[in-house]
Amino acid sequence: MDAWEALKTECAACRGCGLCETRTNLVFGVGNEKAEVLFIGEGPGEQEDLQGEPFVGPAGKLLDDMLRMIDLDRSKVYIANMVKCRPPRNRDPLPEEQQACSRWLQRQIALIDPKIVVCLGRIAAMGLIDPEFRITRQHGQWFDRDGRRWMAVYHPSALLRDPSKRPETFMDLRALRKEIRERCSRTDSP
Repeated sequence: MDAWEALKTECAACRGCGLCETRTNLVFGVGNEKAEVLFIGEGPGEQEDLQGEPFVGPAGKLLDDMLRMIDLDRSKVYIANMVKCRPPRNRDPLPEEQQACSRWLQRQIALIDPKIVVCLGRIAAMGLIDPEFRITRQHGQWFDRDGRRWMAVYHPSALLRDPSKRPETFMDLRALRKEIRERCSRTDSP
């Protein structure tokens, strides 16, 4: 069994928090396991829980559109979440749930070894970049951590609720495309 399969098997057996009790499917992650760009959301929603794949509902369609805008698609990136099981009623994952799942995400990051990590929304940014992160002020800014470049953009669900944030996100995506061109070699650079 390779490292990815072993990690998925261990994660599927996790009982580290109560989210495992209400999930339909584990939502581990999807995409290129050798990607230089990793996108991390907060947690699966209803459609993701039903299908076992991150970002497959309306927010997923918008994320796919966002990727296409900078000449990417799911075959060139990896997409994961902070927590691997759906929080009830799509609420924000609690700190203890994030903590229980952090070992799985950290092992995914280690296996992928991305050059760039993009946090989708404030929950992921607060958990991975800075607990005091303010998405309305700090989206699109670059941070250096653990030899990687980190950025946060508005979560696609937030963009569906408030389309007025889309022009800002388009600028953030352009900055991401520039960073990919400068730092990445394994990905077919946009």
